[in-house]
Parts: sequence; structure tokens; C-alpha cells
Amino acid sequence: MTTAVTALRSRPDMGRRRSALPSLEPWLYLGPALILLMTVLLVPLIVGISYSFRKFSAFKSEYVGLGQYQAMFSDPLLGQALYNTLWWTVGSLFFQFFLGLGLALLLDRPFFGRKLVQAVVFLPWAVPSFLSGLTWAWLFNPIVGPLPHWLYALGLKAEPTNILSDPSIAMWGPIIANVWFGVPFFAITLLAALKSIPSELHEAAAIDGASPWQRFSKVTLPFLAPTITITVMLRTIWIATFADLIFVMTSGGPAGSTNTVATYIYVSAFKSLDKGYASAVAVLLLVLLILYAVVLIGIRRSLARNS
Repeated sequence: MTTAVTALRSRPDMGRRRSALPSLEPWLYLGPALILLMTVLLVPLIVGISYSFRKFSAFKSEYVGLGQYQAMFSDPLLGQALYNTLWWTVGSLFFQFFLGLGLALLLDRPFFGRKLVQAVVFLPWAVPSFLSGLTWAWLFNPIVGPLPHWLYALGLKAEPTNILSDPSIAMWGPIIANVWFGVPFFAITLLAALKSIPSELHEAAAIDGASPWQRFSKVTLPFLAPTITITVMLRTIWIATFADLIFVMTSGGPAGSTNTVATYIYVSAFKSLDKGYASAVAVLLLVLLILYAVVLIGIRRSLARNS
């Protein structure tokens, strides 16, 4: 026994190897998944960024350096697309969040038929976006859809016409469709966060004489704040890069009034066949979304420190 211990002490590298094995074991299990994620995410990103430094034609490509990025500064269509993207994202996110929060608060309370209402509320999230866009385009069509006639009956329109053909209000069509499609996301996530709030906190606040608004603002909202930050950030990124509904309903028209950066990238890459310029615009959108995420997380951390 003494000889074995002496031999082990004389070989300290063996002891270090044995102590290092437990720390390496999790990485061995995670290795295949990490390699797959790196391949699926990083490789297309690197290829896309490299495309932005080239100009593609039908049969060849050439290196142009920052030429594609310089062209963006003099592109009026891109400026309109950025404005439309802001309108599309803010309008959709505003209604999705507050309607989702209202539904989550409603479903957090027991009432007759709650499971049925919950299933109906969550149903739009299961419908493919292509089918949602096609359905809403039919609903806004005055020949086969009821919505223009309802708007006319309510006095909101002078005649039952398709709002998707009016450049001044065409964006509201995809926004309404996107609100219907995206409300379940906020309802599901916020309802799960509401279920995690201890009921004793609300009971204690009620005993102390807090009003319903005070219980909501002082108890519910602080617990929901982390979930709200993550969901708002994720949904903003998804909406800004979401081109399915708009392309199915309007194809970016009329007169470019619903053309967002995401649809502009698609048209530039697959219709104009300018993959280099489309990649440059995609890099611009990526940078803007990263800056947005950094600012939002910074605001959340500063509020958490001051609270």
C-alpha cells in the first residue's frame, strides 16, 4: 500500500488528470449539440457577411469591398423600408403585448369555460403564418370577405374597399393579422409567469389595504418584469425579421407602403438576384437589432439596480 501511495505521489500529473475529468465530462456531452449549433448558426452568418462585400450578377461575382454598404446610403427604397419596419414592429408589438397581458390576467382567474377560452386564445399560434396571411387577405377582400363591409357599416370607411390597396392605410392590414397571430405568444408566456407568483403576496397586500391597481403595480409587475423584457425583446426581433405575412398579403405594395427591410431583403436576393446587396441590408438589420437588444437589457439592469 505504501508503495502504491508513493508511486501516485511521484506522478502528480495522474492526479491532475483524474481531477480534470469531472470538469470535462459536461462538455463531452454538450459537444455534439454545440458543434451542430455552431455549424447551423455561425456558418450561414459568416457566409452572409462575406456575400455583403461582393456584387453578384447572373454568371459571376466580384469583390467590391464596402461598395454595397455605400450604396445603401443613397437608396431611397431602403429608407422607406426602414420607416415601414419601425411602424410595422411598434404597431404589432404594442397591441400584441397589451392584448396578451390582458388575456393572461383574465386566464389567471378561475371562471366557467376557462379551458375552452384558453384553447381558443392559443389556437392562432398553431396556424402556419402563410395560411394566416392568406386568410386575412381574403377577409380584407370586399368581394369574398366581410371586413370591408363591417368597416363601412360602422362608418369607419366611406365605401367597402380593400384597405390593402390603399397606400395610406395598407400597413394596418398586416399589423392586424400579425396581432392576431402573435397575441398567444405573450398570453402563454405571461400566464406562465403569473402562475409562478406566490398567492401569499397578493393576500398579504390585500390585508394591508392595497387596491387592485397597487397589487398589480407593486406585486405583479415586478415579478413579470424579467419575463416581459425577454418576451418583448424576442418578439421585436421576430417581428422585424418577419416577412411571411406581408409578402403573402401585399408583396410589399401598394407603392412600397408595406415594404419592410425583411421583404426588401427577400426581393433583392431572389427577384433582383442581387445577393450581395441583400446581404449588406441583412447585416444592417442585424446590427440594429443587436443594438436594440443591448439597450433593452441595459435599461432592464439599471431598473433592477434602482428598484
